[in-house]
Amino acid sequence: MPRNPELELALNFIEKTDRNLFITGKAGTGKTTFLHQIKNESLKRMVIVAPTGVAAINAKGVTIHSFFQMPFCPILPNQPPNSQQRRFSKTKIDIIKSLDLVIIDEISMVRADLLDGIDQVMRRYKNRNKVFGGAQILMIGDLQQLAPVVRPNEWSLLQPHYETVYFFSSKAFQEANVVSIELKHIYRQKNEDFIKILNEVRTDTLSNESADTLNRNYNPSFSPSKEEGFITLTTHNNRANLINNSELNKLKDKSAFFKAEISGKFNENSFPNDEKLELKLGAQVMFIKNDSSQEKRYFNGKIGIITKISKDAVTVKCPNDADEIVTERETWSNINYSINDETKAIKEELIGSFTQIPLRLAWAITIHKSQGLTFEKAIIDAEASFAHGQTYVALSRCTSLEGLVLKTKITSNAIINDKTVSIFNENVAENHPDESILNESEKHFQLNLIIELLDYQPFLYPITRLIDIYYRNQTSIKGDVINHLQTIKDDGVVALMKVSNGFKNQLLQISKANILPENSSQIQERFTKAIDYFLNQTKNNIEKPLDAIQFSTDNKAVKADFSKQFDSLQEKLEEKLFALQKMTNGFKTKDYLEVRAKSVLQKTEPKKKKKVASKRDPILALKLRELRDSIRIAENIAAFQIFTQESLYAMCDELPRTEKELLAIVGMGKTRVAKYGDEILEAINEYCTKNGINKFNEQKKEDKKSTKQITFELFKSGLSIKEVAKERSLTAGTIENHLASFIPSGEIDVLELMDLKRYKKIRNEIEEVGDTKGLTALKEKVDASFTYMELKMVLMSMEL
Repeated sequence: MPRNPELELALNFIEKTDRNLFITGKAGTGKTTFLHQIKNESLKRMVIVAPTGVAAINAKGVTIHSFFQMPFCPILPNQPPNSQQRRFSKTKIDIIKSLDLVIIDEISMVRADLLDGIDQVMRRYKNRNKVFGGAQILMIGDLQQLAPVVRPNEWSLLQPHYETVYFFSSKAFQEANVVSIELKHIYRQKNEDFIKILNEVRTDTLSNESADTLNRNYNPSFSPSKEEGFITLTTHNNRANLINNSELNKLKDKSAFFKAEISGKFNENSFPNDEKLELKLGAQVMFIKNDSSQEKRYFNGKIGIITKISKDAVTVKCPNDADEIVTERETWSNINYSINDETKAIKEELIGSFTQIPLRLAWAITIHKSQGLTFEKAIIDAEASFAHGQTYVALSRCTSLEGLVLKTKITSNAIINDKTVSIFNENVAENHPDESILNESEKHFQLNLIIELLDYQPFLYPITRLIDIYYRNQTSIKGDVINHLQTIKDDGVVALMKVSNGFKNQLLQISKANILPENSSQIQERFTKAIDYFLNQTKNNIEKPLDAIQFSTDNKAVKADFSKQFDSLQEKLEEKLFALQKMTNGFKTKDYLEVRAKSVLQKTEPKKKKKVASKRDPILALKLRELRDSIRIAENIAAFQIFTQESLYAMCDELPRTEKELLAIVGMGKTRVAKYGDEILEAINEYCTKNGINKFNEQKKEDKKSTKQITFELFKSGLSIKEVAKERSLTAGTIENHLASFIPSGEIDVLELMDLKRYKKIRNEIEEVGDTKGLTALKEKVDASFTYMELKMVLMSMEL
């Protein structure tokens, strides 16, 4: 293959920089080949997405809507589609957070609001302060080919926010500092006259001379023989179906039917062929997949005639081929992205397959379905062109003028060209990058990675939210909280942000020399010293105070909000510490990219938040919570209106036995005691009697411990569940049930009862299922191997 400088430049931008890229080019310039080369050769962690199911299958990726869980309605700016998205699984979130590169194929068909929707998701899960969350975006496509689909009612909603429907009008694209590269070498067509005509059609500048040359192929009455292998390209589905059905009915042989084999998940809208395929001897067909065998006998778009049909194969004779092709079933794969547990690499997981004879009736096909295909002989029926790029797509499928027949003359009326696309393409051509921009971008990429490693801006949002939640809910949040939060913010996050900003300015000064940061001894020396400083400061002023926080609240909404931000802060801390500790020996781009991914994927389970604990037996606390819940449900009131968490702990500590003693408990005023005092005292007295505690609040007798408490203490002494069951003459299931009751109080960690891998698997499936009423309903929707007890324990742990 001859040297292709534009393609080489694009490859270097992918591997050596973090610049967002738009790779375009005329039809036949190898854009799809370029995509597969990146996929096979790049060291970056990537996913491939496309706007339609067929495009995604062809690109060996997934659809934009499925990966980013987008709604199919318009996505308005500043109104994230979260409410319309399914809940993201932990695996999907980890994949997004660890991505270096997102490839979007057939970008010409991606609407502006959809690209902004991708930006919203990437910011949400990766970095809220950077466009596309800081990931590199590679957009591949030709804007002079098929345009996005937008209905009038949808455009009426989008028009106030976007100048055009095209992706380049999106807010994210305008912020993304995109480098555009046009691939110029045409592989499909060789004839210079034909290439010139195609360029003029593409840009709506068809000259009279070119029109005359093109229209010499006009032959409205042309009727090819079946041996010639012509295919008609037309504008509408019904016209293509009419031609195919008419020609099929002319054949006297009996129809043969092939039923597709579908396994796993495969959306009907993405079927690459008919589920029930009808063929006949003598039918003209087109191969719709490249031959997966080593012989490579056929390719996507090759035309031939059926000469033989058996139960499991179809024999096809193609023009100019000496041998007939015995065609058996081929399989299309539907993939999902997941993470390899051992290597932590993003892997393509087969979730469904579609197996069918890779042939389609091919007397006619729509221009839309022909995009990406190549034909040696084609009849173009573009009279009813109704969309931008249709005529160009149809003509550019052909390899030569000699194999082209026009049913209608090509005039300016048949060439629909959007002027905004032309203007954009002119800017692309005028601003083509060179080696100097590549070198400068490579240097800035390395600087950006160093700055990212020492960036503490992402910590600011969760710590600020935690402080805000605390001050708005001081009365319901108990424990040692605010002083530690303030230390984390002032002495940790804000202080390190200032130092980081100063270090960034120093780096930019030092890097003015024309040398890459990873090759600069001066930058390496400053880098290692900075890592040592930031690591120590992070441990002392973020990790230590975070570990010291103890909190408790009986307000479920406050608890959920506080816990969410607490977990977010803790997760960011774990990622930062992991990365800093791995980079103490100096900076190398490749090493840091690996460390950055592993910092997301190799985290331990989040540390359990310390709770304000009662000095007394947790059994009483559970009894009082159960009592409070029964009253709350009966009277339809909030739990804290009965008694607060602080009051509950005080009752467990003081064990009030009379109304006077209950009134002395913090938070228990006359009204509450009058309403609920009798039931509370009854529960406390019953507990004291059962456990041998006298009225002077003496310690309960050891021989009066509850059965669950005995199980708990035996397990904590080091006995396994089986050993405890044997010791107590109870079943293992009963022992598991006893121990599970201590998960809500935090006295037993769920990981003491099951291994981490099993826990993650169960939790991920629960999160994917979403809200489900009842354990039985949940059991029906998850892996059948999960037991009721395992589901119950994981659910309990998720409520902490």
